Amino acid sequence: MNFELSEEQAMLRDMLRRYLREQYDFETRRARVSVGRGQDAALWRALAELGILGVLLPEAAGGMGGGPVEAMLVSELLGEALVAEPFLETVVIGAALLAGGGTRAEDLLAEIAGGAVRIASSLEPAMLAAEPAPGGWHLRGRLSVVVGAPGASHLVVAARTTGDGPSLFLVEAGTPGVTVQSYQLIDDRPAGDVAIDAHLPADALLGAPGAAGPAIEAVLDAARAALCAEAVGVLRRMLDDTVEFARQRRQFGQPLASFQALQHRMVDMFLALEQAVSASHLATLNLGAPPEARARAVAAAKATIGKAARFIGENAVQLHGAMGMTDELAVGHYFKRATVIAQSFGSTDAQVARYAALMRAA
Repeated sequence: MNFELSEEQAMLRDMLRRYLREQYDFETRRARVSVGRGQDAALWRALAELGILGVLLPEAAGGMGGGPVEAMLVSELLGEALVAEPFLETVVIGAALLAGGGTRAEDLLAEIAGGAVRIASSLEPAMLAAEPAPGGWHLRGRLSVVVGAPGASHLVVAARTTGDGPSLFLVEAGTPGVTVQSYQLIDDRPAGDVAIDAHLPADALLGAPGAAGPAIEAVLDAARAALCAEAVGVLRRMLDDTVEFARQRRQFGQPLASFQALQHRMVDMFLALEQAVSASHLATLNLGAPPEARARAVAAAKATIGKAARFIGENAVQLHGAMGMTDELAVGHYFKRATVIAQSFGSTDAQVARYAALMRAA
């Protein structure tokens, strides 16, 4: 495997890192998120202007034509800055589902790059039923905890149809019969429960009826890989903050960092972080592998990330003492995000079970 970045990839990483460190420190983030209930329009515009929202889009749509490595680089830096904006939902998941979904869907790709479109998705077809109707389709059902639904301009949802597999539909926000009950998650991201009882035009169907299963599986694995990369940024920030705190905080006239037992604890945290980095690379570099190999690599990586998130997060909070979970310190906010990542798109236990099933099948 080649772990060297190209010149363009290194420039992308350095540009985004510099912007976030100079313009989006923790205090700025906390102030904006509290006012916008998890949404930061100014940051979203800035990401569009920097080309970040188009990093995975084809050049014909105004994008950079990037792939899994670019998604990994961006996701890790967004995790390090604890960005709550829906890059994962819109660019990693939404844009991938829209590609090849017809003229209407592909026209939205350029709008994603410009920041005009935000996408939320639900890829559990059991929650929705779609039936042919005059001039299109009728979609009916309820969706729970759709991340990014408040403020989304479009939804991409999976539904049951007459075919053997799920179908994908594009639903515009504001469509009659679509309602969103909004709330904020513990990691400050906006989410909502969506009720749908709506008539959709024929071109709302993305692809062929009942044929979306392979695309959904591939996109979910890409999302898991991006989450693994984001977790690396989150965990690295928690470790760095813990080491710095241990150097400054004094007990018995000595900095905490001078106590050997705590040094050993922080070394163990560093080892867990390095395992998380390797897991992220494993998932990213196998996204182009055959489906079975891709699924095994991603499941193993997500399980590893989940264990690292719990170990580093719990120790970071503990070493900060009672202050670890206060709103004033960043470490508690990062721990909440790490906890959500560990449970997203399959918990650690679910990924272990998935890996075991794939190995038995192999």
